[in-house]
Amino acid sequence: MINFHPDVKQITAFSGGNCSANVALIIAAHIDMCPRCQRLCLQAEEDLAAEVLLQPSAVAENLSAMMLNITQSPLAEPILAKAPSMLLELDGRFFQLPRALHRCSKKTGNWSRLAGKLWHAPVDIGGMGQAGFIYMEKGGRVPEHTHRGNEFTLVIDGTFSDGLADYEGGDFTRMDSRNKHVPYSDADDGCLVFTILDKPLHFTSGIARLLNPFSHLFFKS
Repeated sequence: MINFHPDVKQITAFSGGNCSANVALIIAAHIDMCPRCQRLCLQAEEDLAAEVLLQPSAVAENLSAMMLNITQSPLAEPILAKAPSMLLELDGRFFQLPRALHRCSKKTGNWSRLAGKLWHAPVDIGGMGQAGFIYMEKGGRVPEHTHRGNEFTLVIDGTFSDGLADYEGGDFTRMDSRNKHVPYSDADDGCLVFTILDKPLHFTSGIARLLNPFSHLFFKS
């Protein structure tokens, strides 16, 4: 069951093309997995359509600007381009990706093992932050940290906890400097997440604090 979603403000901004391309990517992936947010998105689009009828000239200009932004985005793909693979592979395991992340399959680097039971595959999102897939094996954990900017996370498969809550497939979270947590997975099959950072993490406990001068490399994309 999906318990964590973008808020209504984020859904409205996404529906109107008023959020950054990196945030739009992860929100779109969540919407692909979440019937609740699909309904909210449709409602927001209906509300925007009503505005078009009330203020056709002003909204038409906004829609034109939105379409220009979409077509010029580094994440944009030609409509007739061959659809990329819908599966992500790690050591013989295959994970189904939400539709919005299909485009990322060709922009995903090789998996590398981080400290402990963590795996990371960077995703090139065109210089709009650091993005990647992170797989936590059973018992894997990210050292305690807070955030210099925003950390957006979408659970693709499995479950994890972080001392703040428990998360399942489809859950969407946004963390910032107000949040300190320790993501870990005790699930037998581990957990795969997709994350986007706009600034490096800041480690807050134990020996991991020694990594802070190099934290911009921790999830290097």
